[in-house]
Amino acid sequence: MSEEHVRERTSPAWGFAILAVTVVVGFVTVLAASAGTARQWLATAFLAAGAVAVLAYLAFAYLPERRARQRAERVSQQVAGWERELVAGLVELQAGDLVKAPEQVRHLPERLAGAFSAATRALGGLIQQIQSSSTDVAAAGNAVHATASELASGSSEQAAAVVQITATMEELARTAAQIAGNAASQADLAAHAEQTGETGVAAVEEALGGLEEVQKRISAIAARADTLGTRSKEIYRVLDLITEIAQETHILSLNAAIEAAAAGEHGRRFGVVADEVRRLAQRSQESVDSVRNLLEEFSSSIRATVVATEEGGKEASRGLERARAAANAIDALRSALADTARTAKETSLATEQQRTASDQVVLTAKEVSQVIQRMAEGLKHFSGTAERLNQLALSIQLLTQSFRIDAARSLKHLCEHWATELGGRGGQWEMAESQLAELVARHPFVEMAFLADAHGVMAAFSVNREWTGGRSAGSVTVGMNMHDRPWYQTVMREGRPILTPLYDSLLTGDRCFSVAAPIRDPSGAHLGVLGFDVNARSWTKI
Repeated sequence: MSEEHVRERTSPAWGFAILAVTVVVGFVTVLAASAGTARQWLATAFLAAGAVAVLAYLAFAYLPERRARQRAERVSQQVAGWERELVAGLVELQAGDLVKAPEQVRHLPERLAGAFSAATRALGGLIQQIQSSSTDVAAAGNAVHATASELASGSSEQAAAVVQITATMEELARTAAQIAGNAASQADLAAHAEQTGETGVAAVEEALGGLEEVQKRISAIAARADTLGTRSKEIYRVLDLITEIAQETHILSLNAAIEAAAAGEHGRRFGVVADEVRRLAQRSQESVDSVRNLLEEFSSSIRATVVATEEGGKEASRGLERARAAANAIDALRSALADTARTAKETSLATEQQRTASDQVVLTAKEVSQVIQRMAEGLKHFSGTAERLNQLALSIQLLTQSFRIDAARSLKHLCEHWATELGGRGGQWEMAESQLAELVARHPFVEMAFLADAHGVMAAFSVNREWTGGRSAGSVTVGMNMHDRPWYQTVMREGRPILTPLYDSLLTGDRCFSVAAPIRDPSGAHLGVLGFDVNARSWTKI
């Protein structure tokens, strides 16, 4: 307490003491006057003045000062209460609990409480904006990282493609040079073939003349064969006549033999002649048959010759047509060879130009490859920058999550809300696992939710199967001791939600962090701790 404050509180007492001394002196003076040692009127006046002063002091100094002191004590007590509330609110604010902080100062003067609440709301709004901005920055960073990675991969592939194109263009340039040489050789060969084609045309024309002469001679042979066929028919008629004569001679010889037999001795010689004539007729008949057979063979040969000459004539006609077609083809080939020679020369010139252009393309492709490689290196650096930006956004998000605000993105507020619901069960954890499963199902960024009782024993837990790939929680079991875990001790010591730093998850191996809050019954007694692990890769879904 200051010296001025002490003086202010003691000055009325000093005044009352001085007044009392004055009254005592006046009383002594009155007694002395009564004894005749002083003037009576002076003592009476002094005593009256003292009494008036005492009354005036009581009325205008002592009683108002006493009432003022009582009011000051009441104000001091009220200010002390306000100070305690303000300190409690600031403590909650210092702990980052923007939900309880306004509740602690609700008994402050309306203006001060309103200003405090407005400040906490503004701070909460700022935190929400930072959270949203960090989420947007992280999403943009992820998109940039993905795009940069894709572009870097594409650039690498493009660089490899450019290298391959460069090699292909170099090979194309070499091939173009070979094509130019081959085209020149082809032009020479085409010119030589054109000359050979002219010689072939002359030879084919001579062959045509020979074929025409052959066709004429085959026609003459066919005509002679027809003549022989006609003459053979005349021979058949002669043979028929001889056959008739032989038959009649035979009949006459038979008649003569019969007449000779009838004449007896006189007709014996005539019978001999008749026998000879008959044998001659038989031999004539046999000779005619032999001649007829030979003539038939000759006729068959003539007919075969006629057929052969006709086929030969037809084949000669077809050969003549083929020779004429070959002559036309050779003539066309000669023209085509001329065109080929001209085209080969043009191809040679074009391939030479192509080789020059290919060399230029190879140089350009090498420059493009170098640019793409530098671009790929830049994109890799840009991808690393995007990853660092994502990590920075995560750090900002963790800083903002250290505050508890009444918002859907506040993990501390979410954990406190579920802890309050569990606290309503009064320590009966039979249905706690279903509530934790609901918590995990409603918030996909949660890897695992767990509940430890007041003794630090795991009472219930639920695992997000999507993050674990359907695997079990492994070493996490009901009944395991969690009392020595730092998060459990911190929550039980401070009695408020906490947020752990990043660490490697035992379930997924990813980076994650834990949020924990105390569970209290309606009377405020500690029943346990609720916590859940948040996967850092999915924190943008919060």
